[in-house]
Amino acid sequence: MASAPQISVVVPVFDEEGAAPALAREIAAAFRGRSFEIVFVDDASRDGTRAALSALKGEIPELRVVAHRKNAGQSRAIRTGVLAARGEVIVTLDGDGQNDPADGPALVDALLAGPPELAMVGGQRVKRQDSQAKKIASKIGNGVRRRLLRDDAADTGCGLKAIRREVFLRLPYFDHIHRYLPALVIREGYRSEYRPVNHRHRETGRSKYTNLGRLWASLSDLFGVMWLQSRARDPGGYDEVR
Repeated sequence: MASAPQISVVVPVFDEEGAAPALAREIAAAFRGRSFEIVFVDDASRDGTRAALSALKGEIPELRVVAHRKNAGQSRAIRTGVLAARGEVIVTLDGDGQNDPADGPALVDALLAGPPELAMVGGQRVKRQDSQAKKIASKIGNGVRRRLLRDDAADTGCGLKAIRREVFLRLPYFDHIHRYLPALVIREGYRSEYRPVNHRHRETGRSKYTNLGRLWASLSDLFGVMWLQSRARDPGGYDEVR
């Protein structure tokens, strides 16, 4: 569409009434002057997240709110947001406010300045503001994942990423896909780059994940992605015959 924005910022939220409104304002300020929209996906929150965001639509004309009818998880919320998005470039970030929206435009610029095969520019968190236990678990998980999947990413847990919408929609969907985007992007014949980004303390709410829960999901996901990699075949590109 002629009126479609260039950039769609997709934010999944679940029970983030305290963080979501301030985050929406920060995103709008960070991307002001660009062609953008903000798509918050409310994953069937049980608090006032949806109402708090809807109340901001008059203040932030770029804001859209999409709501799941039942809770489906972070990856499904991201995919819903990408499907609803109108921009050619998707920026994803977590809804808890720990990702800094001010870092988003630089990732978009790096992506657009790159060659067509550059499909994603991901954030790599510096000075992580998480518990020591979470940082240790993340370091171990990232190390195991990199060794098994050879995806060249040091921090797939960072929610802040810029990715071409067309490429995202080519990837096979499964729950927790957001942690395996680098490996799946490579599987499709594209590549990714990474930039250091800020990481902030969670000011409201609480984490929806535990280390044990992540570990259990990661084991099955790792084997699944390894299987997907083993079943990929590269045609070397294609040409239309005239």
